[in-house]
Amino acid sequence: MKRPTARDVAERAGVSRAAVSFVFSGRAEGNLSARTQERIKEAADALGYRPDEVARSLRGRRTGVIGMLSDSIATSPFAGRMVLGAMEAARARGHQILLMESRSDPAAEAEAIAELRARRVDGFVYAAMELTMTDVPAGLDPARTVLANCLPRAKDAYAAVITDERAGGRGAVEVLLTAGHEDVALVGGPEGNIAADDRTRGFTDGLRAAGLPVRPEWVRRVGWQIDEGYAAALDLLDAAERPTAVVCANDRVATGVLLAAARLGIAVPGQLSVVGYDDQDQMAAHLVPALTTVALSHHAMGAAAVDTVLDAVEAGEPVAVGKVQRLDCPVVARDSVAAPGRR
Repeated sequence: MKRPTARDVAERAGVSRAAVSFVFSGRAEGNLSARTQERIKEAADALGYRPDEVARSLRGRRTGVIGMLSDSIATSPFAGRMVLGAMEAARARGHQILLMESRSDPAAEAEAIAELRARRVDGFVYAAMELTMTDVPAGLDPARTVLANCLPRAKDAYAAVITDERAGGRGAVEVLLTAGHEDVALVGGPEGNIAADDRTRGFTDGLRAAGLPVRPEWVRRVGWQIDEGYAAALDLLDAAERPTAVVCANDRVATGVLLAAARLGIAVPGQLSVVGYDDQDQMAAHLVPALTTVALSHHAMGAAAVDTVLDAVEAGEPVAVGKVQRLDCPVVARDSVAAPGRR
């Protein structure tokens, strides 16, 4: 069967061959309308058309590949959406993602970087499973690298895309304030962890903005696991005076809080409202009651990191080293929050 060509796509979409070239070379923005771009992509998909990457790389000195190196994202249940977002963003601009994982092994990391460089990828995304400060390994050119879900330990050494954890923590409080709660507790993550500390700051921001006190006895910094949330909540809720709502470090901690409430005979959300964090797949929406939570924008993070790299590649300019893009963490409203009820 004859391989479909750009001319075939142009004829099917009713556009010029140049228009097809614009779409698959990443130059469509500002030259073609969104509808025309979509029509060309639909025609290409229907025909099974793919640009000749060898010829295109020879013309533009590009390979059409972005290297993505992670510590453990590919095998993690928490951040796989980041990879999906990166892949979709790359494909939309005529690129593919070559994903490699180091499992935090420096030797494996160095080997992966050497392999990606040997393949002359157009740029790099260096991603972490959880928000952290990192020593970026040698071999990743800051002019063609964007960090995702991590920040360089050396200040302003690389561009990065992360989630706005502090704003997310404030959003978790605000959904409870909107429901009418004033007695709000925090079962937060470990001290010294960037995400946990920022979420705690957001929690404090939200209460203070509403003119409410932050009660030290209602702030528990624990960890990330169900048993830690359970133990903290048993102590917090089995008291003469207890909160009407709890903001949690993540969805696993929130699960522990729900279990502790059930153990103590406290109805959720009738007597206690609970907010999680992460919107973890196969968990938050399936708890009883379904958990109101703050979603981490992993999909958008992967896409933004790839787009930042490709914007620089296509402009023939270096990535804006030191720039940090912070993405919103939206609240996902479900059944675990209601107006304050009988204690």
